Amino acid sequence: MKTGIKNKNIILGVCGGIAAYKSVELLRLLKKEGADVRVIMTKNAREFVGAMTFEALSGHRVCTDLFADSDDASIKHIEWASVADAVVIAPATANIIGKCANGIADDALSTFMLAVTSPVLLCPSMNTNMYLSRPVQKNLEMLASYGYVITEPGAGELACGTTGPGRLPEPPEILDRLICCLTPKDLKGKKVLVTAGPTREAIDPVRFISNPSSGKMGYAVARAAEHRGAGVVLIAGPVNLTDPINVTVLKVSSAQEMAAAVFNYMEQSDIIVKTAAVSDFRPKEAAKQKIKKGEKDEATLFLVKNQDILKELGRRKKDGQILVGFAAETEELERNAGKKLEEKNLDMIAGNLVNHPGSGFATDTNQVTLFYRNGTKEPLSAMGKDEVAHILLDRVLSVISSKPSVISSEASRIL
Repeated sequence: MKTGIKNKNIILGVCGGIAAYKSVELLRLLKKEGADVRVIMTKNAREFVGAMTFEALSGHRVCTDLFADSDDASIKHIEWASVADAVVIAPATANIIGKCANGIADDALSTFMLAVTSPVLLCPSMNTNMYLSRPVQKNLEMLASYGYVITEPGAGELACGTTGPGRLPEPPEILDRLICCLTPKDLKGKKVLVTAGPTREAIDPVRFISNPSSGKMGYAVARAAEHRGAGVVLIAGPVNLTDPINVTVLKVSSAQEMAAAVFNYMEQSDIIVKTAAVSDFRPKEAAKQKIKKGEKDEATLFLVKNQDILKELGRRKKDGQILVGFAAETEELERNAGKKLEEKNLDMIAGNLVNHPGSGFATDTNQVTLFYRNGTKEPLSAMGKDEVAHILLDRVLSVISSKPSVISSEASRIL
């Protein structure tokens, strides 16, 4: 599946509110992702941010007036509606919300919006009492019924002095919701369970056994599945990552805690993707107090095996469930991944060599080889973990559809 907003035509509408400065950062993020962005500003928006700022960042003239004396004025901005892949209005004031809900077209942005047929992401931002007022809420309900996607404003202390909902979401969150708007919902109705990150096995209250897993791959899978319409539960060990939007996130620490959470959710899951790097062993006994160094030059730590969560999932797997594992190896990738695929009753496994540049722990990229039950393998080139996640879900859908020929042809093409 081709995802993201690279090479997409995005129209950014900017209204008059104190949060208009965040639209500049949103534009920068859209451009960084490879989108072609044009900006339409209301008259009031120009009181907060100058059009020249948006022109410099977008590389296009900004539309600010229905009757401006320029090549991009008059009916020109209406033509943008026919080529727009998506529209995002951030910030969206009570004024533009009311106009869009009731078909009022009295400036460049509201006139443009009546001609739009592409997905629209609306990001309300205003005084708390304004946002919660019955007219604004009714207008938002109308727009939602028209198919608009509406972000929930953040809550907190606002510039006007009130405290409550009304704050414009941060630009990365708006970008994420826009990408979600443009992603086909081919996993709608499916329940996906993902594990991510490391586990920690306590030695004493201040020391533990763990590994360098950052959780980035698992979080990418959870985010991609949510973008594609799935209901997602993410069980994560100790990581330093922002939780994916609209995903149920359960935080655990030890392998035993992760096992309990996984088995609790596996029965209701259609797809299970286990990316977590679970500790194979834990200390036989964890000291209740900090272990002192003492005079000895050596110390002995007795370890016992943790339950093999993936193997137990394979044993319990029901007909129709898809189980995907990950194999982080340092050598003999094909042999080790193939053995794991067979022994743990997996439908698919993604293997990577963690000692290769750009393919190890904590990186933003990964280079994996996908191994299938029919004996085929599919080596992928190095790419971002978000892209790996979508390819992985593409192949999961092929397995669900019982079309091994699709997998085989993809594998042979890449090989």
